[in-house]
Amino acid sequence: MKIVMFAINPLYPDQVLGGAPKHLHNVAVHLGELGHQVRVYCTQDESPIPFNWHANVTVLPQLRFSLPFPLPYDIPAYHFANAIADIAGDLRDAERFYMHDGELLFAPITSHAPSVVSLRDNVYPETMVGAFNFTGDALIAISQYSAATYSATAGRFYPDWGERLHVVNNGLDWERFRPMQPERIFEYVSVDPAQHAILLHPHRPEPSKGLERTIAVADRLIKTHGIDNLRVLTPRWVDSATSSEVTAYLDKLRRMIKERGIEEHFVFHGWIPQSLMHEYYNLGDVLLAPGHFAEAFGNVPYESLGCGTPAIVARVSTHRSLLPDALIDKVHYGDDETMAAIAADIIKTGRRTSPETMAYLHEHYGIAAQLAAYADIILNTQKRGPLAYRFTPQTADTRYVLAPWCYTWNGNVFHDYKAEHTLMPDLVRLVTEHPGGFTVGVAEPGAVDAWYREGYIVPEYFNQI
Repeated sequence: MKIVMFAINPLYPDQVLGGAPKHLHNVAVHLGELGHQVRVYCTQDESPIPFNWHANVTVLPQLRFSLPFPLPYDIPAYHFANAIADIAGDLRDAERFYMHDGELLFAPITSHAPSVVSLRDNVYPETMVGAFNFTGDALIAISQYSAATYSATAGRFYPDWGERLHVVNNGLDWERFRPMQPERIFEYVSVDPAQHAILLHPHRPEPSKGLERTIAVADRLIKTHGIDNLRVLTPRWVDSATSSEVTAYLDKLRRMIKERGIEEHFVFHGWIPQSLMHEYYNLGDVLLAPGHFAEAFGNVPYESLGCGTPAIVARVSTHRSLLPDALIDKVHYGDDETMAAIAADIIKTGRRTSPETMAYLHEHYGIAAQLAAYADIILNTQKRGPLAYRFTPQTADTRYVLAPWCYTWNGNVFHDYKAEHTLMPDLVRLVTEHPGGFTVGVAEPGAVDAWYREGYIVPEYFNQI
């Protein structure tokens, strides 16, 4: 079977930048190993010369979307037209079309062949617009949280949305991400596990990824908990993707570190090859994921746990639910004091990933199950009719529920997209007393509309997963 794929990210022969390209690589190579001919179109970075991930998987980096991320459509119209023409030309004799992240914003492209779209994030505009304009035959969400998020928004307008939606959790390669002795990683980072307590922050240098929070936690670990041999490892972004905004942000963080007098404790290193990430995780005593980015999955903490290194996550988006509370350390977003206390305990006691956590990860998030599910959906999806549009007006009888991107605690509501804890006792009371939804009649005048407009509640009639 000939399968054409699309990704708006640049792709490389031997380098993976982020979780979404990694999973695309895994899916494409798996289909190639099954004997299918796979052609992957992506954005050109340095060279438009095609390369192979597998004998049956050809990557064509010839599309001219804008770099660096995150404004891929900041391009002349002819670049977009050429991208459509390149892909459509290859689709003439293709048997399947797979769009990784839903970011090719030209709906008619899915008319050529049975089309599968996966949504890889809940934040970036191109993915969001792609979800609202979904015209494919199957839709993949990579977590229950992401499925609920898109069902409560785009899905409100498509009565058959749920029939085309599949939830396939990201799968991780536990043969690779396991406890082992680091060796080659020392070519990339200057640190001595025998001398240093190592804290990992292996996230992109974006404000939403929480490096400012990690700086605050590190400051507490050094000055309050007495861990004066601490080393925080965090990457600079790859040179080809570094924008002036990223450079300015990193400069700001370095000033913050200097003002706290903890420069010697931070190691900004180059981008680690995907082939060495398992060694990188094994270096650490503890890993932090303290940011407020509304992840659709968020691989890093779970890969770290698989390598034996405990992770502490903020209770944001998927991190609230991918693992039960007993199997991973979670803190409310912004609670640097608690995060530092947990990290200090992990470092001082030498705690590693528990057998229970390891067993849960292997059972629920294995790569074999993920790849089998993707192959089944891509290879067996048939062409369907257009997705019907439906508008359901809100009335006095409409029931409202807490939005999937919010949670309550001690009278507060945390909103993933605002990254704020807000004291809202009236809303907390209503969602507690009316788990099936409440109407405007039981709330103070104007309250429901205000909560709805700010995204704290959604109509109950959205497609439940």
